[in-house]
Amino acid sequence: MAHFQRLVTTNDNCIACHHCISVCPAILANKVVKKDDETQVIEISPDYCVGCGSCIDACNHNARSYEDDTELFLNDLRKGEKISLLIAPAFFANYPDDGGRILGGLKKLGVRRLVSVGFGADITTWAYIKYITENNFMGGISQPCPAIVDYIEKYLPSLLPKLMPVHSPTLCAAVYLAKYENCTDKLAFLSPCLAKSKEFKAPETDGLVSYNVTYDHLVKYMREHRLYGEDVKDEIEDGMGAIYPMPGGLKENVYWFLGEDVLIKQIEGEKHAYAYLESYAKRVASKKELPVLVDALNCSRGCLYGTATEPEVATGDDTFFALQRIRKEKIDGDKDLETGRSMTPAQRLAALNEQFKDLRLSDFIRKYSDKSSYVRVPEPSEREYDEIFNTMLKTTEEDRHIDCSACGYKSCKDMAKAIYNGANIKENCIWYNEKKSIAISQYVNSDFLKLNSSIDNLSSNNRSTAIDTEEITKNICEINEFCVNFAKSFANIMNLLDQLEKDNKNITAISGRTTLLALNASIEAARAGEAGRGFNVVAQNIKELSASSDKAAKSSLSNKEQITDAILSLNTQAQQLEKLIAEATSKTETLAARAEEISTVTDMVNQLCESMQKKLAEIAT
Repeated sequence: MAHFQRLVTTNDNCIACHHCISVCPAILANKVVKKDDETQVIEISPDYCVGCGSCIDACNHNARSYEDDTELFLNDLRKGEKISLLIAPAFFANYPDDGGRILGGLKKLGVRRLVSVGFGADITTWAYIKYITENNFMGGISQPCPAIVDYIEKYLPSLLPKLMPVHSPTLCAAVYLAKYENCTDKLAFLSPCLAKSKEFKAPETDGLVSYNVTYDHLVKYMREHRLYGEDVKDEIEDGMGAIYPMPGGLKENVYWFLGEDVLIKQIEGEKHAYAYLESYAKRVASKKELPVLVDALNCSRGCLYGTATEPEVATGDDTFFALQRIRKEKIDGDKDLETGRSMTPAQRLAALNEQFKDLRLSDFIRKYSDKSSYVRVPEPSEREYDEIFNTMLKTTEEDRHIDCSACGYKSCKDMAKAIYNGANIKENCIWYNEKKSIAISQYVNSDFLKLNSSIDNLSSNNRSTAIDTEEITKNICEINEFCVNFAKSFANIMNLLDQLEKDNKNITAISGRTTLLALNASIEAARAGEAGRGFNVVAQNIKELSASSDKAAKSSLSNKEQITDAILSLNTQAQQLEKLIAEATSKTETLAARAEEISTVTDMVNQLCESMQKKLAEIAT
């Protein structure tokens, strides 16, 4: 559960390019999250985010946006809420042409008072100088920038005693209206800064300002709905506080009243401010000499080009020149400032104290909170670092200090820390992926070599099988030819047997007639008496020969039937064998065709393996 308000959000345009990580001053503010489809997005962790807006500026995919109170402000105006508006000094510099008419439109919508925060900046300058001189306070860090304040509260609590204990210009203006003009209206701030929401919702600011209404969101709405009104200006005149939005604006104000002999350190920009604060904390801890004041801003070009200004306005120098013209007009037209040019810094300070003599410094004092317990960033032990680096395939000290920053972090150690804290994953390390690809390439290449060898063996065996199949087919064809000839021989034998049967029938017929003749001869021999006895013997022999021929013919016929049955059985078996041979021939031919297909596919696989090996080699190099 988040402890702090979410200001910056990620939308569906995010491609997890890590650019946001590279510009963020907080190592765990951006967290890699895997979606259901395994793609990644980088979400904001509100506890760790300080609202510096650097990720919004850096994102080339428009994947980051911010939340403010513009919609709530407009809705409450429609409901009739009594609301007065505090206006950032840079508003008219950002919108020199239609700024007045936009304010007029807000008046038509129900805004009651329009108050320049430049006046609050004058109070801040007075309070800063008064606190510094009365308490001999050295090395204080300015706090108009809520991102700087939030960073110190979360990540550098040792610097909390050095944060100027005075409200920002916006809150100074709010305190003045509430306590010195008895204003009971809700207050809205027309703001160039998305992080101001953090300041207004902090318990130390007592809810003095209810709405952070940003330039970008409000002006787009007013233009879209053409909600213009009469050209109006703010109601309270400001002095040198009008230049607070410029880089070094606070420093110039202090110089105006204390002279340029005092040392004021000026620092701006996300890339420099937070790194400087880290080094400044070490300087304070070592009790080294400190400047009178550190004028620190998150935005590199000051509040003129704040995080909630329109991008098209923030990219040019028109705003800067517009503010210079406003400054010149104000100084030339302000008698007090005109007079102040000829005065010494001490005389100017005396005049400032006279202007605010009725104010109580205690009314403008600000307290801070140590939020570091909510954003603790656990540091891995040496053993844990070692384990993480080993999983990232970083096994040597050289590997662990490549620091290419492709992951978004400034060092490999920061990436390992983010992984340890669940804010990123090792797969987002480009070096790890390259090392892994090379390793995979080596393993795959080895497997391909084994595969190629196996395919070669398969191809060789397949060729042998094809040759054997051709030989088998040839032998089967010869057996088939033998079966055909065998069947023809059986047919010839059957023809001969048929002829034998006919011959046996003839023999049987002749035997019958011979027997009849023998019988007649025996009869005639009996009639002849003694003279026919010899003839009778011949007749008897003929009879026996006839009987023997008949018996042999019948026996031959019986054998012929048995032979016929055997030949028919053999013929049936031969036909079955011929059928089996035909089926075997067909299958052998199919096997041969498949062997040919296998040979073709094997060649294709070999070519594919060679191509993949080449590609892997290219990737590896």
